[in-house]
Amino acid sequence: MLEQEYKDIYVGGQWMTPASTEVLEVVNPTSERIIGRVPAGTPADIDAAAIAASEAFYAWANCSRSDRARYLEVIAEKMKERRDDFVKTIIREVGCPRGLTERVQVDAAIATIESTAALAREISFQERMGDSLVLREPLGVVGGITPWNYPLLQIAYKVAPALAAGCVVILKPSELTPLNAYLFADAIDRAGLPSGVFNLVPGYGTPTGEALVSHPLVDAVSFTGSTRAGRQVSRLAADSVKKVTLELGGKSPNILLDDLEGAALAAAVESSVNSAFPNSGQNCGALTRLLVPRNLLAEVEELAIRAAERITVGDPEESETSLGPLVSAAQRDRVLGYIKSGINEGARLLTGGLESPLRGDTGFFVAPTIFADVTPAMAIAREEIFGPVLVILPYDDDHEAVQLANDTEYGLSAAVSGADLERAQAIARQIRAGQVLVNDGRRSIDTPFGGFKLSGHGRECGRYGIEEFLTTKALHLPRHAFGQAQQ
Repeated sequence: MLEQEYKDIYVGGQWMTPASTEVLEVVNPTSERIIGRVPAGTPADIDAAAIAASEAFYAWANCSRSDRARYLEVIAEKMKERRDDFVKTIIREVGCPRGLTERVQVDAAIATIESTAALAREISFQERMGDSLVLREPLGVVGGITPWNYPLLQIAYKVAPALAAGCVVILKPSELTPLNAYLFADAIDRAGLPSGVFNLVPGYGTPTGEALVSHPLVDAVSFTGSTRAGRQVSRLAADSVKKVTLELGGKSPNILLDDLEGAALAAAVESSVNSAFPNSGQNCGALTRLLVPRNLLAEVEELAIRAAERITVGDPEESETSLGPLVSAAQRDRVLGYIKSGINEGARLLTGGLESPLRGDTGFFVAPTIFADVTPAMAIAREEIFGPVLVILPYDDDHEAVQLANDTEYGLSAAVSGADLERAQAIARQIRAGQVLVNDGRRSIDTPFGGFKLSGHGRECGRYGIEEFLTTKALHLPRHAFGQAQQ
């Protein structure tokens, strides 16, 4: 018997029968069993959602900021009421370990919505410039396309700021992990959001996602996924000159400086290994290239092996598990293909590899894997693997470290660790990435998230995330008007 089965889509404030009887089957990556089904939306369903959203837009855009903020707060409250259902669902459809699921997949998503509600009350949507009034207005109908690795968090990153800005939303979640999106739509429904302000149409990228991106009533698209898919989104959106926000892939560098030693070096290596493998390495910002001073290479390799061997691989339902399966058989096979490539290209396997880390053949598991003797030209050093694979590259001085860090098509995240904070920060400033962690620095919930180069453009989270869904209008007024115009 299926754990979760949904037969409707959510359009115009109600659950309605989709245009097709085709379904998406959701597979538990740990048990390899089908655990749920949802409709496979069609272009006709997208059209119905776009009409409903466009009809709802003007009333929602004219709501006060405080009213929109209050709706977001109620949505967060309704999500908290079903927190355990969110946790259970995401563990079983993503394969993410319980601790990470609770903290990041669910609690951080709820906190993002609450924080966005607070910001919605604070941000000014107009200012005077000379004899003009400059207004920030919502873009309109937003198509949100979310990935499978952090599905609920990415829903929060897109839907909450769009609603706060006064936009209306059509959400297409990943076809691999749509069940949590139905729980989110339930929270929206129970919160009493006005009809058409939020719409849910699951489906494949082709044709459903493409229909959403190219629909003439959709004014903007926010997409998170692969760089390949991001290119296609940009091409499709270009015909109607839509605004597009892209959060794409990464091959993020992590620089250890030569002034680290002893316990500080051991802690930095432990952190480096853990930063490469969150959510089984299915993390666009994972720090998967470890750049190490040549004179510390042997010591770092030994420390990295020990750190990786302390990782507990297993059932994500179990509290002691820190690394679960990959999301699908296709993703597992893709990662194993990269491991084979690394071996064939002459990299030295320090730990992990092609053998399953667990007994038995069930589950899409890959062992935490570390390569040494890696050169910058190897595929494992250049391409996003999106699995638990860390590569170690040596360097001789700070200049070379920065060159290696920037020798990538991507620019999403990076890190620098060193005993001299001022030196580490100076190096961090030279790295072309959207966010750089320095020593034990951590990003807060409202700081902007996004990348350079093929990692995309635009920013999510906080004030910057809301501003992605606003456009600018200038009202040029006679000078005496400012005696009455709102400042």
